[in-house]
Formats: sequence, structure tokens, C-alpha cells
Amino acid sequence: MTSIALRPAFLALPGRIRRVTTPDRPDDEKALVLSAQRGELEAFSELVRRHQRRAYAVARAIVTTHEDAEDAVQDAFLHAYRALHRFLPDQAFGAWLHRIVANASLDITRRRKVRDADDLPETVASPFRDPAESDELRERLRDALARLPERQRAVIVLHDVEGFKHSEIGKLLGIPEGTARSDLHYARSALRRLLDQLRSSQ
Repeated sequence: MTSIALRPAFLALPGRIRRVTTPDRPDDEKALVLSAQRGELEAFSELVRRHQRRAYAVARAIVTTHEDAEDAVQDAFLHAYRALHRFLPDQAFGAWLHRIVANASLDITRRRKVRDADDLPETVASPFRDPAESDELRERLRDALARLPERQRAVIVLHDVEGFKHSEIGKLLGIPEGTARSDLHYARSALRRLLDQLRSSQ
């Protein structure tokens, strides 16, 4: 995925922007968070650079188009910036951010359903990117994933592709861990059936 370009609105967020000071340990994410909380925009930009790929993956597991995923990530980073003063630096920044991304993605999905409930998107989540796979198989996977219920598609992509644990998925989607486990089981079974049906119809 290419780097996500932040909208100009992000650069004009309200609040006093102070001169950037570089943390003594560049890899220390806690130091970056503290710097960002002091109003140092470059520190927050570094947090964006570190987390935008995973944030996009979370969004793409929930929404069905690249454009919606980018919108969700943009909205989430803006929300995170504005809520940064409430973040406790001893927490995991990534986990906190991913919950915001998931909520933003679900909001976009709900709004899209209201606007266009009957429109089937032309592009669907395609997390299976093995170059050795044939175009035909990738197309079958895209079609099968598109037919899964929204939450099942999100759970299977977050778990099997992005490597999130059941407990993490539960927090991201606002469901119990047990529900995440059962959704994953049903999603895998449904995906196998759909792939068999698509294969037999070819």
C-alpha cells in the first residue's frame, strides 16, 4: 500500500503547534506520544508514519473499498490527534489507535448502508496477495469475501490475515471475545462453502 497522504485539514488542526524536539530515543514511542501531547506536530506525524499501514489494514478489513478505508484512516487520525490529551502514555498507542480506526470504519459502513443499501461494491477486500496465486483464484476469493456478512468478513481478515488475537478483535469491533471466536468459525466455514460454489459454477 502506498503511503496515505494526510489531508490539508490535518495540518491546520486547532491548537498551538510548538517547535519540535527530537526524542533522545527515536524508537521510544512513549517519548513520541509525550512530545505530541506537548503540541509537537512532527512527533504526531511520526506516529502516523509508524501506524498508518496497520491502521489501513484494520479499516480495509471492515469496509469494502479502498476509498472508504482511506477515509476511515484519515478520520481516525484526526480524532486521535484531537483526543490525544486524554491518552495515557503508559497504554499501548497502537491498540488505542486501532480501536478509533475500527469505530471510524464502522461509522462509514453504517452511513454507506443508509445511503445506498442495495449497491454491491465493485471492489472488495482482497487481503490474499500471494503473487503465486492465479488471477482466477484471487477473483474467487474477492467474490467470496464480498458475500460474507460484514462482521464475519472483518473478523476473518483481522485474524487470519492481519494476525489480531480474538480478544483484540473483540475490542476493535465492540463484541465479546467469544463472539469473535464464533464469528471466525462461521466465517471460515462460509468462505469454504462459497469458494466451492464459485468453483463448481465456473
